[in-house]
Amino acid sequence: MKVAVLGTGDVGKTLGKAFIALGHEVKMGAREATNEKAAAWCKEMGDKASHGTFADAAAFAELVVLATLGAANQAVLEAVGPDNLAGKILIDTTNPLDMSKGFPPSLSVGHTDSGGEAVQRLAPKAHVVKAFNTVGNAHMFKPAFEGGPPDMFICGNDEEAKKKVSALLVEGFGWGVVDLGGIEASRHLEPMCLVWVLHGARSGSWNHAFKLLRK
Repeated sequence: MKVAVLGTGDVGKTLGKAFIALGHEVKMGAREATNEKAAAWCKEMGDKASHGTFADAAAFAELVVLATLGAANQAVLEAVGPDNLAGKILIDTTNPLDMSKGFPPSLSVGHTDSGGEAVQRLAPKAHVVKAFNTVGNAHMFKPAFEGGPPDMFICGNDEEAKKKVSALLVEGFGWGVVDLGGIEASRHLEPMCLVWVLHGARSGSWNHAFKLLRK
């Protein structure tokens, strides 16, 4: 499968490396085709990695991963263009974090809207699935915890897209999956990121993840 990763930060690099480890081709997208971080990452990853602009990466791919800062989502998706995302699964890993008042961050949107819903509006022809936003990048791929695999909470409007992402998460990435319904469930998933951050800050460790216990 051809995968686009939009973003050159830690999340983008981690997920791009994971997709390559699973045998997929990955094109990393950045604002400029000559982005030095993307070029260095590709050199490290080998033949299955390439890079270009955001639009180049999205046009190349069958599946697209949005891994930018939440505040950059609008600019990035406008640069991609809706036609380059038409009919494709767009995994939204982002959170609308507001760091203007320092740490801990708050959310710039919530209760009646969410970053995930904004992404779906900005990419109306894509099948947006929210995932990877409730855990740190160090544990996104094949997380190893004593209590067994943690759960990835996802949401999105397209059932078939969620089935495909769920299969990828379980079979490739080593997660359990909890589907919370339509993309509006991002209103609840994005605050879960803050719970994850606050626990990390108080405990001094970032080695934790969520799991839904069932009886």
